Order: sequence, then C-alpha cells, then structure tokens
Amino acid sequence: MAANNRRMSGKKGAQVGSGGQRRRGLEGKGPTPPAEMRKGHKKNRLATAKAKQAQRRPAPRGRGGKGTSELVVGRNPVVEALREGVPASTLYVQQFIDNDERVREALQLAADRGGINLMEAPRPELDRMTNGLNHQGLVLQVPPYEYAHPEDLASAAADEGEDPLIVALDGVTDPRNLGAVVRSVSAFGGHGVVVPERRAAGMTAGAWKTSAGTAARTPVARATNLTRALEQYKKAGIVVVGLAADGEVELGELEALEGPVVIVVGSEGKGLSRLVGETCDFRVRIPMPGGAESLNAGVAAGIVLYEAARRRV
Repeated sequence: MAANNRRMSGKKGAQVGSGGQRRRGLEGKGPTPPAEMRKGHKKNRLATAKAKQAQRRPAPRGRGGKGTSELVVGRNPVVEALREGVPASTLYVQQFIDNDERVREALQLAADRGGINLMEAPRPELDRMTNGLNHQGLVLQVPPYEYAHPEDLASAAADEGEDPLIVALDGVTDPRNLGAVVRSVSAFGGHGVVVPERRAAGMTAGAWKTSAGTAARTPVARATNLTRALEQYKKAGIVVVGLAADGEVELGELEALEGPVVIVVGSEGKGLSRLVGETCDFRVRIPMPGGAESLNAGVAAGIVLYEAARRRV
C-alpha cells in the first residue's frame, strides 16, 4: 500500500494542498504600468534623469522668493493632493508595490495631468527621503511655491483699474487657515494675500488643498518684515485696517472698505502683534451677538471681504 502511494505521488497535475497556486498563476497582473514606470524603457530613463537633474538644480529666486519643496507621504494623502490639483513635480513609487486601487489612481492622475515625473525607487530610498515616515510606497514631491512681492499685489490692482483689496496675515501659523483666506480673497474679488516670511504659515500642500484650487489664480506675497510692508502700503495711499476684538470701530461703520485697503488678520489666540496693531490706521471689530470671543482667520477674513465686496458693487 505504501508503494502504491509513492507511485501515485509522482503523477503530474494539481495536488491537494497546493494553496491555489495554479489558479493564482493564471490571474492577470492588472493594467500595464505607464512607460515611465517600466524599468529599461526609454521614457523611464528620461524621467529618472530629468528628476535627478531637477533635484540638483538650485531653484531660482524671484522678487518674492521661493519656499522649500515639500513631500506628501502616504497613499491617501498623495491621492487627495493629486485630486485637488496640488502642484507636483515627481511621484515616487516603491518598487514591487502592491498595486491596489489607490496606487492605480495616483498613477492615472499623475499621467492625466502631465508634467509630473514618475520614478520607481526601492523602499530604503523612500525611507531615507521621508525620514522613516510610513509612506506606504507613495511619495509626492511638491515644488517650492513662488511667492509674489507685496508691491506686486497693489500694482496688479492698478493695472486692472481697481482699488487694491488685500489681506495680510499676522501670526497665522495654520496652513489650512491660509488656504481658506486665499479662497475667500478669490471669491470676493481681492488682489492677494501677504504673509510674513518667518513664524507664519506658507503655501504648503495643505494650504493648496484648502484653497480648493484658487491658489492657482490668487497670488500670495511674502514680506520679510510685515510692519514695514504695511508702512509701504500706507505711503502708497492704501488704508491699513486691523481686525481686533476690542477695536474702536465696528465693521458696519468703516467707510475705508470702499477704497484701497489692506485687511490685517491676526491669530485666533493672540490677535494682532503690538507693532502691527500700532501700524494700522483703524482697529475694527466684527459684531458677534452670539457671544463668541473670537473667529478663526479664515472666517474673519471672509466676513470683512464680503462687506468690502458688497460696498464696491
């Protein structure tokens, strides 16, 4: 009996306990990856060389300067950033990655947008790039944001034959608040946003996402010294209005909104800094009959911008 079992075990064909290997071997491997992702393909070699060259090349600086490049890490964050149109230069994909729905969507979105290099990289390289963060095999590189100069915002308004309507942020450190302000400025016909160079939120991927794409058409300027930038606006005939809970003027009584104006919004906790507050021509309060002590920067800016737009119609 034992001899018969040995002879039968030598027969060809599927055996009990194969674990479905034969069935899985017949399954498809999914759609063919883009040419830029296929190792050895000419487009893959060109994309790799182009990305390496971009990493070595120093970013040129304009009048407003540039920020630093940023990495969006993880499958969900990368897909969301690509869906929202966040600018991107390179999508890094881990070698031999599990090709799930999010990976396929990220590759498709990057290919549809164009101008995004696709690079395959081993996991140790992605670990090094992200300082050990859980990247899940997807890393998106966001190029440095090119900031305008504060003077450019007033000049753009003059070119359009309009009185400047500008928002300056003092001590606002949450990129989502910055993105919300950019969105409100765009919605109500403003000419841009000014942020300080230090200790302030910048145009990160998070700010881009919150702006809902309006950051592509609403400039953000960066000032080395916000107080000095506000003084320059005043010399140019632009009224500087600071929002403060204890402001001397109520929003509905402020006639300055009908002309050239810079609206300065402070942080929700500390409000305007001392020097910035002293530079303002008016300190204005928003009436809040509900009893709230303060509003976040995005909401406060939206209220004042709406009032300014209503008066300018």
